[in-house]
Amino acid sequence: MRWNRKYIIVSYIRSSLWLVPFFAVLAYMVTNRLTFTIGRWFLQNGWLDEETAFLGLSMAGARALLETIVTLNLSFVVFTFGSLLVAIQVAGGQYTPRIIATTLLRNNAIRCTVGYFVFTMLFTLRVLSRMGDATVHQFNTFMAALFGLISIVVFLFLIDYAARLLRPVSIVYRVGESGIGVLEGVYPEPTRPAYPVETSGPEASPVRAVAHAGTSGIVLALDLAGLAAKARKADGVIEFVPQVDDFVAKEEPLFRLYGGAGGIDDSELQASVALGSERTLEQDPTFAFRILVDIAIKALSPAINDPTTAVLAIDQIHRLLRLVGQRHLSREEIRDEAGETRLIFRTPNWEDFVHLACTEIRHFGAGSVQIMRRMRSMLENLMHTLPPYRHPELSKQLEYLDRAIEGHYTLAEDRALARIADPQGLGGSVGVQAAVEAPNPGQRA
Repeated sequence: MRWNRKYIIVSYIRSSLWLVPFFAVLAYMVTNRLTFTIGRWFLQNGWLDEETAFLGLSMAGARALLETIVTLNLSFVVFTFGSLLVAIQVAGGQYTPRIIATTLLRNNAIRCTVGYFVFTMLFTLRVLSRMGDATVHQFNTFMAALFGLISIVVFLFLIDYAARLLRPVSIVYRVGESGIGVLEGVYPEPTRPAYPVETSGPEASPVRAVAHAGTSGIVLALDLAGLAAKARKADGVIEFVPQVDDFVAKEEPLFRLYGGAGGIDDSELQASVALGSERTLEQDPTFAFRILVDIAIKALSPAINDPTTAVLAIDQIHRLLRLVGQRHLSREEIRDEAGETRLIFRTPNWEDFVHLACTEIRHFGAGSVQIMRRMRSMLENLMHTLPPYRHPELSKQLEYLDRAIEGHYTLAEDRALARIADPQGLGGSVGVQAAVEAPNPGQRA
């Protein structure tokens, strides 16, 4: 199977809600045969009396119990899907639509609970359908009752879980956790001191270029290991022109080939690139930043006006920026065992991450004292914890922050208050009192 098709299939499986209920049907088939076999074995060995064992229900009582369990689980399934649709609408409108595929649809707790409801409903229906006029399968009825009782507990858990999941702090924390995993995968090496930039790639002109021949879309992922192996086998160099998360239209340049790599078939190269209609987190180190920034600026919009949620998003941005600052970001070449460059691809640099994290939030949040104080706390903290060669861009952002404060606040007291670094945004009376008593622009909390 081509690499890009395999990637698309795996990504689809991870974000599909219907697949877990499908596997629940298979689990029901296995469990149904197993429980009926165990029940017959108990009877044949005289280990139980079919009339009084387990629940000891009459035919009418067993039917009423089983019908109630079926009704309950059907209601649970309808309620869960209805609530999920509402949650998707609310989350997309209040936070950002980009969390739907990355957070809600990939949540295993929601998918597994729906699967369990489907399993219990099918199992109970099967027990009910196999009841004769005078025979109550006590063991299977007991198992159905046990599964039904567990389904009630699972439903109550789902209500509590969904309520916690949709809180702003839970959403931004999950995005932050996903972002950390991507950053550690894309940038596995610790940061190094600044050094003169070396030219990437061969000095010779490319032998030929390969244009994108398929449907236009966003670059989701790249088979780095596979491309490097192809280049090594051909004794050449492959350069991937766009960057992961870039939109590539038909006939736009996709690869430049150097040396022996010019003989690689175009279809093999095209198969190493996965394109789609929506960005994903797998190989895109900036997408987690993009989601968090979108949540922050949506919270700062006049329609929502919730700067505290924006502060929660900045908390996670702060966390990700610190990790980025501790990683070596110039990983734009893959070399073989002999040290020869085989694959060249572009990745975001430190300045790209800082601008993405700060620029839009500063523009939309310039009128909020909370945002100004939280952003200053983030920038000053990063300057204290990251190596000195990361500081110039952070210093620029502090300067832009001061200029934004000068342009939005007319009172000297407000300007001084907005210049206090506060990790909570507006976290207490101490910072407020200090600003009122000493409205010096250079004052620091």
